[in-house]
Amino acid sequence: MRIGIYGYGNIGRGVECAVRQNADTELAGVFTRRDPASLQTRTGAPVYAAADAVKFADQIDVMILCGGSATDLPVTTPELAALFNVVDSFDTHARIPEHFANVEKAAADAGKLALISGGWDPGMFSLNRLYASAILPEGKDYTFWGRGVSQGHSDAIRRVPGVRDARQYTVPIPAALEAVRSGSMPELTTRQKHLRECYVVAEEGADRAEIERRIKTMPNYFDEYDTTVTFITEGEMQRDHAALPHGGFVIRTGRTGLELEHTHTIEYRLTLDSNPEFTANVLVALARAVNRMHARGRTGCVTVFDVAPADLSPLTPEALRAHML
Repeated sequence: MRIGIYGYGNIGRGVECAVRQNADTELAGVFTRRDPASLQTRTGAPVYAAADAVKFADQIDVMILCGGSATDLPVTTPELAALFNVVDSFDTHARIPEHFANVEKAAADAGKLALISGGWDPGMFSLNRLYASAILPEGKDYTFWGRGVSQGHSDAIRRVPGVRDARQYTVPIPAALEAVRSGSMPELTTRQKHLRECYVVAEEGADRAEIERRIKTMPNYFDEYDTTVTFITEGEMQRDHAALPHGGFVIRTGRTGLELEHTHTIEYRLTLDSNPEFTANVLVALARAVNRMHARGRTGCVTVFDVAPADLSPLTPEALRAHML
């Protein structure tokens, strides 16, 4: 399977590493909006201008799109779905239906297959919410993220005028997590479940009060949370916030029995040293599924809910039955 990488940031570099771990994949090239001559990849993979991607339509089985959800993917996913089978990690939950509709039209018209919102949330967490709610229909779902760096939220802050660099940490509120694990099925607002901590390097002379106001009132990102904004230097950013850890929990508490007398809890947990590298590995597995599904004639747009588990694995159905079932 010939993989293309569109965008060479943290996730793009993670995909490059993930391809090396999957024997059935090879990296056809990296596509960037920067000057290709200025970009040195980790593995020596060839680099091409993003504008030249159209020339490779017959040389790439799946293009993995590694841009940000705030402004990149809403444009690049439908554009490239008209040329390639694609996978993206669009993670603005409130805008997924809109993004799906745009990509569905572009991919279906071109006879291509696109998978949007891959990764771990949306993605792996989405699957666990689905499985748990199907198994325990009488119950409640709870999702907690962190403590860790959100790439999408950090990217959204960096788009604010006057911001040079930023990291955003999502932090579960311990009391809320304990209440959920108790089995009491509490009603929790968005604000009661998480805090958001933002560390910002401002441009010289930038209006810091305006930057803070824009961050705290940003819809779909910060307006529903208690958010702190701390301004730091570039040196402090490099010293204290260079790593990109993340993780979280999907928990469903449900009840069974004639009188709903028995309580059950399903919990799925991720602890990630590198958010982008883990996300990249999920995207490569999803690219395998997209390649197989398209070969069977599937076109248009899909999500992780439409992917059969066996299509994610490089193993044969016989091997899966013998060793995984």
